[in-house]
Amino acid sequence: MDVRVGDVLTMKKPHPCGEKRWLVLRTGMDFRLRCLGCGHEVMGARSKLERNIKSIQHKDDAK
Repeated sequence: MDVRVGDVLTMKKPHPCGEKRWLVLRTGMDFRLRCLGCGHEVMGARSKLERNIKSIQHKDDAK
């Protein structure tokens, strides 16, 4: 899956604040994500998080 820094991920399940969209801050073996609702940052294994991705909005697409 092609996930890059600056992309916005829409997840299958919402964060407790109600937001489903996350900003990618770091990629590699794991992802560092920031919730676009409350600003909470989480770090998780790539294999686990990739299963929960519903869609990817690439930074280039926004322009």
